[in-house]
Amino acid sequence: MFRRDPLRRVLQEVAAMLGTADPDEVMLRQLARTALKHGGVVGVSKGGERAVWPVGGVPAGGVFELASVTKPFTAALVSALVGQGRLAWDTRLSALGGPWRKLPPHLTPRTLATHTAGLPMHPARVALTTFTHFSDPYGPLSAADVLGSARRWARLERPPRFAYSNLGVGLLALAAAYAADQEMSVSGYGAALQQQVTVPLNLPSVTLRPHPAQLVTPRGLLGGDQPTGFGPLVGAGGLFGSAQDLLTFAESHLSGRAGTHWQAVTAPAGLLPPRAGVSLGWFMTATPTGSIFWHDGVARGTRTALGFRPDSGAAVVVLARGGVPLTGWRASVPMLLLRLLGAG
Repeated sequence: MFRRDPLRRVLQEVAAMLGTADPDEVMLRQLARTALKHGGVVGVSKGGERAVWPVGGVPAGGVFELASVTKPFTAALVSALVGQGRLAWDTRLSALGGPWRKLPPHLTPRTLATHTAGLPMHPARVALTTFTHFSDPYGPLSAADVLGSARRWARLERPPRFAYSNLGVGLLALAAAYAADQEMSVSGYGAALQQQVTVPLNLPSVTLRPHPAQLVTPRGLLGGDQPTGFGPLVGAGGLFGSAQDLLTFAESHLSGRAGTHWQAVTAPAGLLPPRAGVSLGWFMTATPTGSIFWHDGVARGTRTALGFRPDSGAAVVVLARGGVPLTGWRASVPMLLLRLLGAG
């Protein structure tokens, strides 16, 4: 007797809930097997209904490190502060005064949130700390180091060019904490985010320090089982959360509760497929019937992706245990997310 493929069943139930069918079911299953090789969670929300499917022995309510899916949360925090008049998307950060006054004038919340500020991916010293502090490459940095690196390396390009930057969004998160009258630190960012985003939107699992019993243990390529530290760049990748709360976060964008900042889409030079545009905290992929807003994240032993479609009201989350493989589809998690949301 043949055993039914549980992953195939999950994909069929996801398609039924979304009301879609992938034209290449075989490729979709292969992609899902690659993305979820070591287990994970797939979640869907649409039309007021939602469901979460655990895969490979991972608990449905498990908390994952979110890596760069943190960035949309940082954008939501800035959006809340903009609504209160504490920040403005197009006002230079140097206007904050104090330690910010020497930053170049083109460093604004908008250029940082859209990765068009001309900042590198990391502060220069991370080329060394990636090896000396493998699971915490940003840990040796201070907030002052982050500001100093941004001041030294920011390059204004005309026209603006997309260059993905953990340094830029980490800097933005520190600015948000400062503008919210919190310490310019990891704890200050966490306090501001809790006050402005996670409590108002009812996202209890989204924290900087998850309960050990709820954490889905990472599975790194080198056998490591430790979450990735982000130090003072915590706003670029340091959050944790569950599939249910990520779906709630996506729904809050569709309803407007998290703001409308994500609707401001631009297409700077330097974008590569599947990105057709970038908004404040999100990427955008165009389909023949509508746009998908999404973000993915890669930590040492976890990969994540979250996305939603304004035209259909659908949201999908994919949380996968396991780091980026040495061979095969390195982008399998965001590719799976996009295919489930209808990007062929």
